[in-house]
Amino acid sequence: MAPDGLLPHSSHWGVFRAGMRDGKLVVVPHPDDPDPNGILQNFPDALRHEARIAKPMVRKGWLERGPGADQRRGNDDFVEMEWHQVLDLLAGELARVRDQHGPQGVFGGSYGWSSAGRFHHAQSQVHRFLNTTLGGYVRSVNSYSAGASNVIMPHIMGPFEDVTRNAVSWEQVAKQTDFILAFGGMALKNSMVGGGGVSQHSERGSMLAARRRGCEFVLVGPLRDDLPAECEAEWLTITPNTDTALMLGLAHVLVAENLYDRDFIARYTTGWAQFSAYLLGESDGVAKTPEWAAPICGTTAEAIRTLARRLPGKRSLITMAHSLQRAEHGEQPVWMAAVLAAMLGQIGLPGGGYNYALGALSHYGKRTNAVPTAALPQGQNRVKEFIPVARISDMLLQPGQPFDYNGQRLAYPEVRLVYWAGGNPFHHHQDLGRLRAAFRQVETLVVHEIAWTATARHADIVLPVTMTLEREDIGSASTDPLMVAMHRIAAPFGEARDDYTIFCALAERLGKLEVFSEGRNARGWLRWMYEKTREALATKGLEAPSFEQFWERGEILLPQQPDHGGILRDFRDDPVEHPLPTPSGRIELYSEKIAGFGYADCLGHPAWLPPSDLPTAAEPLRLVANQPATRLHSQFDFGGHSSAAKRRGREVMRINPADAAPRGIATGDIVRLFNARGACLASAEVSTDVMTGVVQLPTGAWYDPEDPAEANPLCVHGNPNVLTRDVGTSSLAQGSTGQLTCCEVERFTGNLPPIRAFSPPVG
Repeated sequence: MAPDGLLPHSSHWGVFRAGMRDGKLVVVPHPDDPDPNGILQNFPDALRHEARIAKPMVRKGWLERGPGADQRRGNDDFVEMEWHQVLDLLAGELARVRDQHGPQGVFGGSYGWSSAGRFHHAQSQVHRFLNTTLGGYVRSVNSYSAGASNVIMPHIMGPFEDVTRNAVSWEQVAKQTDFILAFGGMALKNSMVGGGGVSQHSERGSMLAARRRGCEFVLVGPLRDDLPAECEAEWLTITPNTDTALMLGLAHVLVAENLYDRDFIARYTTGWAQFSAYLLGESDGVAKTPEWAAPICGTTAEAIRTLARRLPGKRSLITMAHSLQRAEHGEQPVWMAAVLAAMLGQIGLPGGGYNYALGALSHYGKRTNAVPTAALPQGQNRVKEFIPVARISDMLLQPGQPFDYNGQRLAYPEVRLVYWAGGNPFHHHQDLGRLRAAFRQVETLVVHEIAWTATARHADIVLPVTMTLEREDIGSASTDPLMVAMHRIAAPFGEARDDYTIFCALAERLGKLEVFSEGRNARGWLRWMYEKTREALATKGLEAPSFEQFWERGEILLPQQPDHGGILRDFRDDPVEHPLPTPSGRIELYSEKIAGFGYADCLGHPAWLPPSDLPTAAEPLRLVANQPATRLHSQFDFGGHSSAAKRRGREVMRINPADAAPRGIATGDIVRLFNARGACLASAEVSTDVMTGVVQLPTGAWYDPEDPAEANPLCVHGNPNVLTRDVGTSSLAQGSTGQLTCCEVERFTGNLPPIRAFSPPVG
């Protein structure tokens, strides 16, 4: 225990100490964190908020009619039940689905961040449970954040994690980078967060150090604050989702003026002939000149030429945010940014080349720990069926229908039961009207939750679980040197139980307790997990405290690997001895494998493919639905830090003065955003930090339909996913396109509906 009496704990947004004083939770950031994250202050109000779930609940319609599709999901009453009753019911339902349909009748959803602890990690818990008790489940692959890049990166450079986490570090940026061209920026609100915990937020300091040394920053995107003010960045506004066209225009200048690195292209890449034929218009009759790119991007040809000429002759770094590939044809900017960096010849150099998603998470650009941290074993999943994570509505609405994915022709499985523990698809997913319809098709929806999210409100069986402060765990991330003993800070809320306790009870009823638990309680698993790290420390001759010593201290520092540069540095040093794990062993400017798939929406080389979702007279504005700054996704939206940033209880939407004036919108007005899919209310902020023709509304406000019985009700709270489109990035990756869509905005002049997102449903 620290001298102040507070206990150590950790979260995805920071390591901290916490404790109860005069009945109030006090949270203090770790003293060594140079730039603590304010999201920590969501904890105090969230701990005992009315939105918490106190008892097991079962939807009334499911109790009365049994499993089956039901249009009343999301608009039904709930019945309180005792734990032994609901566990008996759920075990029976799991056995029914297993016996009648096999484990392939269950979808183990659970996409989400949940707790930073390595044991009470809800996704790992539910997947282990389904594997050990049912024999498996239908799974999802990739992520909403990086759905397109997850799939295309291995084709062109190598494994996603190797290219993103172990290429260019913040240490290198601070000391060696001369010029950063940041497509979509490197917003601190994103890099302040990292799975497993963050003990030191160093991104702001690294960018400031680089700028003071003379590094130049150019931000390409619709939002000025996607780079911190310390960068003093030049801001190049372009039409959203036209970055690939801009990159092609830059590349054309490099070729036309002989500014590209011919030697690097020849030695380290493959496919230049095919790509350059497209770039110069030899293959399609259209040269990708600045004059061609400028009207597409909404800039000038001279601006493109000037920018291109600034790139060669210095240590230049191309970065690209996740946001660019969360849009239609999102694979293309990922690929084209790699080609542009290859043309500059600096891939593999310290502080230079290409680092996809630098700044997207706190783990990117950091050193890797030299000793491992154990994870909860998940067992073997014997079910082969899977879906790309963003295609859940398609799966539930179109069972048996074929779909393309990464060169395969697959079919959506027929799922009867969805088991969700950790995560809130009513935050992550697009077109919430369609998602509501999809969830109404399943026979049973089971949710473990701490609070009444929209996902819980659509469930048939809702099991209250503890939040991270109410249990013990170990916080550790592979790129953070601090391992944290996460002490329990508070007693569980109501009758909430740990996920592990719930799954043990279900496993016992299904005759699989020993297989699932291996005879360990939660503290026993923590000892088992810690032992792997302790043994590795001892093998290296380093201090290896016992579990009891670690728990008493509250934290230990782990050794880290040198800042090496990973596979891209090895490849540059010796491309013969260390080829990339691509089909050619080189950076693929043209991919024969992708070309062989025959996809019209993802060719064999990066290309400008115009999006289909374009502004119209009815929907003239482009909506950017990006990540929020005051919470992680939708977690603790009811917390104090998140609530304080809202106005009149609504999420804040930003709009440029040139777009606000003709609509009669002023800062503080409540506005209605709408398109053909839905509508939501938000509070307006008129700001020049948003380019003209664009409005920005972050995700994460809990879905709050005014009339849940309607097909597409108004969300009164400000969830932009009532507006976004539920389509895949392309046939290759089928990633999420939730970053961008089109809409109209108007002042709301009616009676302001109450916000009920955080009020428990009728029970």
